Amino acid sequence: MRFFSGDELGNLKILQPKTPSPDITSEPLILRTGNAEIGGVQALSTRNDPGSISTLLAAGYSNGAAGLLNIAEDNTITHTQKWTETRLKPGQRYIGIHCAEKNVFSCTSNGALRSISIEQNPSDNPTSFTGLLPTRLCDWRLFEDQNTFAYGGDEVELSVWNTERAFQNQVEDLTSSSKNRKRNDTLFPGEIWRAKNVSNDNLGLRQPVRITSLCYLSSSSQSSNHLVTGTQLGSVRRYDTRTARKPVSDWRTAKVGGVEALEQGFNQHEIFVSDSGSNLSALDLRNGRVLYSYKGLAGAVSSIAPSPTLMVSVAKDRYCRVHSVFPAPDQPGERQEHRGEVLEKIYTKSIPTVVVWDRSSTQKALLKGSEEIDKDSDEDIWDNMQDVDDDGE
Repeated sequence: MRFFSGDELGNLKILQPKTPSPDITSEPLILRTGNAEIGGVQALSTRNDPGSISTLLAAGYSNGAAGLLNIAEDNTITHTQKWTETRLKPGQRYIGIHCAEKNVFSCTSNGALRSISIEQNPSDNPTSFTGLLPTRLCDWRLFEDQNTFAYGGDEVELSVWNTERAFQNQVEDLTSSSKNRKRNDTLFPGEIWRAKNVSNDNLGLRQPVRITSLCYLSSSSQSSNHLVTGTQLGSVRRYDTRTARKPVSDWRTAKVGGVEALEQGFNQHEIFVSDSGSNLSALDLRNGRVLYSYKGLAGAVSSIAPSPTLMVSVAKDRYCRVHSVFPAPDQPGERQEHRGEVLEKIYTKSIPTVVVWDRSSTQKALLKGSEEIDKDSDEDIWDNMQDVDDDGE
């Protein structure tokens, strides 16, 4: 099990938890040392080719630079690719990056959307396409099939776009006045769905739109219609784009401030949510109840990386933590038998900003499983053969 993290100094590190070995302490391995020119790491994404045990790691930095690393099983870098988002201005940041099969997609808080081809030869000039989205964005996610993406932000409602059309239409007036945008519900070119603000509060006042994080909720049908958002007001809202523009569920979950990070887990009906305090919890998507919370945190969790067996989080207290995870009960409202714990915490010296899971362990398991099947089949052939006596004809 391998995880990649980035920090505010631009360092890229590898973490391979030793859990459940209590006598061995995990130590982060520096993959690439940062410098003052590139700034801090703001976004990370990983991808693994079928049948390969190497990993592609895409990273976006605070100065607009971005890079792609091919990391072998022994943690050596075998290939690099670099580019720069020239439209990124001071005070703006990368809010999302996604490493796909043939392209790396990225988006910044000022709406600079980019797709750059993955080249096998570093000397080749990669093909790049750009698009323009609204400004004041806080989070951006590309769906697994790469056909749609979603974003949300400061007075920017949750919106779903067609990826191909977003790059075909170069719209110049996306940042028109907010008054016109409120009166006009017409979708932008390439936009296929936009959420509607929740109802006014008890005093009849309009509730501000402050989306801090979002993610798709993947299901067995791989539908892109289900999304969940976290807000600066501390709410977690679930949307179904097929039924309504307003959220189908709205839960107030944050204990301190707003929602900092939000990720879907690998177990059914679960997401992990952190707030501006030091609270990190597993949430039941069926009713919004907290399944369990992790204890011993001393800083706000800024990034979460779930995996099938463990979860890793990074916090502003300079610690990287390894957590245990457990599935939700079969029926909503039932008692949770097991509760997640902090299995290990690793001091990282500088403040970590983002962490992602290296999915190559899945590829390794598949390859190992296929090898074991081939080995078993060979042994079956020998076992089924009849013995021949030396004295026989």
